[in-house]
Amino acid sequence: MSKNPLTTVLEQQQPQLLTEMRQILASGKRSHAYLFTGGFASWEMAIWMTQYQFCEDFKGHEPCGQCRSCRLILDNDFADLAILEPTNGLIKTDEVRSLLSRFSSSSYEGKEQVVLIRGADKMHVNAANSLLKVMEEPQSQVYLVLLVEDDNQLLATIKSRCQQFHFRKNKQVIMADLEQMGLLRQQAVLLSDVASSVSEARRLAEDAKVLQYLNLLERLVNLLVTDKGKAYLEISRLASQLTDKDSQALAFQLLVSLLGQDLKNQKALDYLDKVILARRMWRSNVSFQNALEYMILQA
Repeated sequence: MSKNPLTTVLEQQQPQLLTEMRQILASGKRSHAYLFTGGFASWEMAIWMTQYQFCEDFKGHEPCGQCRSCRLILDNDFADLAILEPTNGLIKTDEVRSLLSRFSSSSYEGKEQVVLIRGADKMHVNAANSLLKVMEEPQSQVYLVLLVEDDNQLLATIKSRCQQFHFRKNKQVIMADLEQMGLLRQQAVLLSDVASSVSEARRLAEDAKVLQYLNLLERLVNLLVTDKGKAYLEISRLASQLTDKDSQALAFQLLVSLLGQDLKNQKALDYLDKVILARRMWRSNVSFQNALEYMILQA
């Protein structure tokens, strides 16, 4: 039987954390609440842990990945697994309360239940307090895993009740994967800067528009340090291509990466400070084009 694909991913991307988690689970000392910060294979770890808990056919003390339970968990179709994610950037109080109410009853498949909350830092404050009440009086059969990119927005009282793991990004792994996909090294370097995981980097690399944005932004950065007037005109063309918030947010990330590549170029470093200011303006509802034009006018 083939190896569990999630085990392979974790061995490649987070070998040290996988070793730690194996030891915890093998010892039977699993915590009732975990906080995973950082997105580099944290989701894969959460699913792998759940498979470990319910696997029907362990192979060498590893979840097999092939049995009924493992397959259902991977497909988010397992009765004793609940996954909660933000909708429009928010996890509402009613969603948390409904989920916790459902999981306070008996399990379907066995004695234990698992709740994965992705983007847990996006919980409404009342939702977070509802979750906290459950964490303060943990039920022996319910296990929580909270996943966040940055835990600064999470209640300190929730963090204090979780065993914490930080999933540090490995740029070299992302770059190697992107180059294997056929990307040029410069493209791989830039996407590995902005992507938090291999899967996100692949998604960006497979989007033809993203690669087009890369070319436009590289041209803009070259003009910023060589011809301020042409750079100003280039922004209009750039803004006509990047019309939605997601693409504009990505553009700011890429600009920061591009400008930060040459630390010996004083002009690039000066623009790096200004592009960060322009991004703040954009986040305060100044238009993408106006924010970038202001950046150049201040140079």
